[in-house]
Amino acid sequence: LSLSLFFFLSLCRGMEEELAMLRQLIGQLQELLHNGSPPPSPPSSSSPSFLVLHNPQYQNRWSLPFIEETSADDCCDIVMAAGKRPGIFKMLETVKKPVKRSRKERNQGKSCTEGDEINGNMDQEIWQEFPQDLFEAVVSRLPIATFFQFRAVCRKWNALVDSDSFSRCCTELPQTIPWFYTITHENVNSGQVYNPSSKKWHHPIIPALPKKSIVLPMASAGGLVCFLDIGHRNFYVSNPLTKSFRELPARSFKVWSRVAVGMTLNGNSTSDGYKVLWVGCEGEYEVYDSLRNVWTKRGTIPSNIKLPVLLNFKSQPVAIHSTLYFMLTDPEGILSYDMVTGKWKQYTIPGPPHLSDHTLAECGERLMLVGLLSKNAATCVCIWELQKMTLLWKEVDRMPNIWCLEFYGKHVRMNCLGNKGCLILLSLRSRQMNRLITYNAVTGEWAKVPGCTVPRGRKRLWIACGTAFHPSPTARA
Repeated sequence: LSLSLFFFLSLCRGMEEELAMLRQLIGQLQELLHNGSPPPSPPSSSSPSFLVLHNPQYQNRWSLPFIEETSADDCCDIVMAAGKRPGIFKMLETVKKPVKRSRKERNQGKSCTEGDEINGNMDQEIWQEFPQDLFEAVVSRLPIATFFQFRAVCRKWNALVDSDSFSRCCTELPQTIPWFYTITHENVNSGQVYNPSSKKWHHPIIPALPKKSIVLPMASAGGLVCFLDIGHRNFYVSNPLTKSFRELPARSFKVWSRVAVGMTLNGNSTSDGYKVLWVGCEGEYEVYDSLRNVWTKRGTIPSNIKLPVLLNFKSQPVAIHSTLYFMLTDPEGILSYDMVTGKWKQYTIPGPPHLSDHTLAECGERLMLVGLLSKNAATCVCIWELQKMTLLWKEVDRMPNIWCLEFYGKHVRMNCLGNKGCLILLSLRSRQMNRLITYNAVTGEWAKVPGCTVPRGRKRLWIACGTAFHPSPTARA
């Protein structure tokens, strides 16, 4: 213990001596700065407490010592004294210790010094040589809303919607989440479009649609929506995003409002053409061919199918490849038509008990059934899938119980506002409530849809009907 104490006292004594030498050096340096006298000879290098460096760029000038221990006041005195003499201040700058900066700060500094030179060369040396096919492949992957903002940059980018190569890029991509084109009770001649990805409503205007009649969205394919003017019995096809429009020619049959309408593509995009089918209650039907711009295959449903055809007009037809599926009410089942072969088929399939307001849906080439299941005072939305082997409906999902409790004891009516790409939009209404919900058949997710309001207003609109469509900036009517 005594030996340890001796070494400790010796160490303290050594530190006191070094501190005294340090103070002496600082005092001499301050005197040098004030008097301009030559610097003292450097202390002995045997003391590790400080280090005096000679700067070879300046003859007979000594730089600021590298001090390991000193006080803040001493350092301030040195800097203030240096500020009074420019020559001394330069000496201090030459040996100023570099400040450590983060990588982010270094990158920002580098971008400031080199950014102008790089950006000055990018337009001439890089962007002019950027491959057009790669450019279109990148732009085709933008979200639809972002793409239409992107079009406003210049004429060349705005003209992409008319480019065949850009259209092929969009066609090769997997289909996006569908949007829903709907109309309201208050304004039946203009549409309200819902985007499930952003959960926002848009209010596009298709100028070519008649303004003084009721125009209903009936079907869709490839980004195009088929409308029926129930006042004048005319059909129209339009892209709600680009306003591409076509009025279909007159028909040989007299078309009434109670018809079912389906639509399919001939290939992968609208450039390959599309077909529109309408079916009436008496079994009459027609098929429109966009490539020939005529109604063809005029006829009547074969006699082996029971007439009159009692279609469920609350259920929209479902398209799987080139085949359209319609829901029947009597007898319960499904009626199908192949757009390529022109063949009709009927399937008798009993519906689940206690079912009402049911409609067909499609998910991954599977036929689904969506309907209200009511028993006593309880009501719930259920999802069924058609079993191909037994041709029976099997329940696969139902709305969360906490949502179903809102319908308890209420007379609820359900209307399907469109289904495509495994996403279904449903309207649930009663005297006390009005709900819009979506169901994703892939993820099993139920989601509430925000109310549709008038632009620049607070009035909430009541959705009357609608159809789903895949948004496409290149689909041409």
